[in-house]
Amino acid sequence: MRRHFFTLLSFFFFATTIFAQNIQSPDEFLGYELGTRFTNHHRVMDYYEYLVNNTDMVHLEEYGRTNEHRLLQVAFVSAPENLENLDRIRKNHLANAGLGTAESSANKAIVWLSYNVHGNESSSTEASMKTIYELVTSKKAWLQNTVVIIDPCINPDGRDRYVNWYNQVASVPFNSHQKATEHNEPWPGGRPNHYLFDLNRDWAWATQIETRRRLMVYNQWLPHIHVDFHEQGINEPYYFAPAAEPFHEVITDWQRDFQTQIGKNHAGYFDKEGWLYFTRERFDLFYPSYGDTYPTFNGAIGMTYEQAGHGRAGLGITNDEGDLLTLKDRILHHHTTGLSTVEISSKNVAKLNEEFKKYFAKKDFEYKSYVLEGNQDRILKLTELLDRHEIRYGFSNGTVKGFDYETSSQKSKNVTDALVVSTNQPKANMVKVLFEPNAKLSDSLTYDITAWSLPYAYGLKTTASKTIVSPNATITIEELPDELYKANASAYVAPWNTIKDAAFLSQLLQKGIRVRFSEKTFVSNGTTFEKGSLIITKSDHKNTEAYAKTVIDLASEHKIALTSLSSNFSDNGVDMGSPDIKEIKMPKVAVMSGKGTQSLGFGELWYFFEQELKFPVTNVNSENFSANTLHSFNILILPDGNYGKIFNAKQLKTLKNWISRGGKVIAMKGALRTFEGKEGFGLKKKEQEKDDEKKDIIAYAKGERQNISNYITGAIFKTKVDTTHPLAFGYDDSYFTLKLGSAAYDYIKDGYTVSYLEENTPVSGFAGYKAKKNIKNTLVFGEKRIGKGSMIYMVDNPMFRAFWENGKLFFANAIFMVNNNSFEL
Repeated sequence: MRRHFFTLLSFFFFATTIFAQNIQSPDEFLGYELGTRFTNHHRVMDYYEYLVNNTDMVHLEEYGRTNEHRLLQVAFVSAPENLENLDRIRKNHLANAGLGTAESSANKAIVWLSYNVHGNESSSTEASMKTIYELVTSKKAWLQNTVVIIDPCINPDGRDRYVNWYNQVASVPFNSHQKATEHNEPWPGGRPNHYLFDLNRDWAWATQIETRRRLMVYNQWLPHIHVDFHEQGINEPYYFAPAAEPFHEVITDWQRDFQTQIGKNHAGYFDKEGWLYFTRERFDLFYPSYGDTYPTFNGAIGMTYEQAGHGRAGLGITNDEGDLLTLKDRILHHHTTGLSTVEISSKNVAKLNEEFKKYFAKKDFEYKSYVLEGNQDRILKLTELLDRHEIRYGFSNGTVKGFDYETSSQKSKNVTDALVVSTNQPKANMVKVLFEPNAKLSDSLTYDITAWSLPYAYGLKTTASKTIVSPNATITIEELPDELYKANASAYVAPWNTIKDAAFLSQLLQKGIRVRFSEKTFVSNGTTFEKGSLIITKSDHKNTEAYAKTVIDLASEHKIALTSLSSNFSDNGVDMGSPDIKEIKMPKVAVMSGKGTQSLGFGELWYFFEQELKFPVTNVNSENFSANTLHSFNILILPDGNYGKIFNAKQLKTLKNWISRGGKVIAMKGALRTFEGKEGFGLKKKEQEKDDEKKDIIAYAKGERQNISNYITGAIFKTKVDTTHPLAFGYDDSYFTLKLGSAAYDYIKDGYTVSYLEENTPVSGFAGYKAKKNIKNTLVFGEKRIGKGSMIYMVDNPMFRAFWENGKLFFANAIFMVNNNSFEL
């Protein structure tokens, strides 16, 4: 019997060995050694497809397509019997998070490895092929109790942008000199996705298609471990966990400790090979929208691994110390940490499951419910985001008491049909992180913004309650009765409160419908219409039947509550023929792009116009730009950037002449530097107050920390708003702005200061004491008239990462409402 068993075992070992030998390595499949050239995305996917067809340890799942129609896929890698029972393993695992019912106890480790979120950090996708190959050949034992989920390339569009460029310009053999063309990417670089968004800042906001589709799969699994593979500057060797402070307070001691265990496991391999690395520096766990923090706040051990290289390294580069850094090196290092992560996870299955379950146990946070009121469109927009994260919510009527976000004080108030998001649910930690008024910051030296609270971002009146507020109301979208839309109406009036209203206006204009807006409040048919209300009159259209059908159809499509007016004579206030009822001329918009423009800032506008407003604009590359070319446009948008080399004295003079004839420039954030102190532009940088403090000698080691007193690292401030100005239509007399820097400008001279800071204490986030001194009584948004045209200044960026929903209407007002009827071509 023993002999028979030994024979079977020998045969199994022999068959398995032969099977493994028959699986081609990436080198064999691709026809070249990994690291000797970059692999295009479709060839990477071909290799993963090949593995599916040649081993029973890989299952491939498509989860979407990018904007440029490239595949988004994840590979499930595990022992065959695990793959056959994958859904049962998933359900048992999720039951530990309080999501569903387990068929049996969870006894597998779930490890998710994410590669190439930044397109030009390109070694990691190459490493993913080497890693999966070893997992299904020489490291199969780990797969008996571990399911490994591999996303080979989170950002295929950015990666191929980089790889295609590099393959076009690289020398053969590669040139390692730092000044070589192959080490200096052109604008915009391969880092961002199609719309030039940083996908590693989009996990929580989920604005991009790659993120939205990925979250659908991620939330089906909620892994124990998540690794986000990156690259950094060519002179920093390798970074791995544990992370640096600050840690968000929802992170548990176990999550901290196991990061350290993982780091020590990596260190063993790196020390053996003599590879340098660092830990506990630079990369913190605070901002919730990273590929390490978002998983961490959802129960995982979330980690960033950073390899030297980035878009500069190419196939090989000589760093500042004279060492040659090759793509082969970079692949090997990422491959090593990837395998090390799976190894230590496989050795700690029981503990991972135990601590994962504890993470989702009932929490006793100070604030237990968040109650939000406001415009229904904004409420629905927020619930869409909550749905993406599978955060539960309800609606409630009654009295609530707690911290009032508007006044930063304790208040009691009655609410009607208010949105309620509570912490008595599996995603309690995410609720706290996203909704708390002011996240606790253990160290002001951070890698990103320090404030993001969704109630401020969405412009909703919010109360944070220390007790659970139970949902007791049901909200449905009201179906508007057909008789509300009268085809023979003298005029139709639509609200102007959100970007949904702006998208409706966009479509009306593109359909040739003449639209007006009111600069004053008026009453008609017993209804009060606020400033900014859109007005479409029968008298502006010759074919009244066709125009009415178009307006009504578009209103239905956009779910706009149109009001039909029986007469142009108002009950109170302006009539429809008043000079204060102004026509909105079709904007002809040019957006600056290219060298000098901050690519992320341009991408935010590109995405907004194409995906949210669905309004045509022309992207003009700065290298092809001249102020003389503006005759085809009536609006020029300058995203954040440095335009000093573009707008010299002669170009500024030409631009000013174009503005005086009715042109409009919208300058955002860094673009304001182009106009500060220039005659006739009305923009003056605020003089910094003198510091009366004693000038102590600063120790070299404390220099970075000392300088932070001059910084504002993404903090939220309450501003005053002039609601009579068209730039502020749709807003109340206060607005919470996300301030991303310490730039400060005086109120506009001989112009309109529309939104401004009277106080300098942030309601949320960190601001250095010197920076706070300087921003008191300064401009946020404003307009300066120049002849018939306008300069619109936006010191803060209301379009930041497309998640600051409450700021977007300011930008739409700048396009459609402000001084939009006088341009002379």
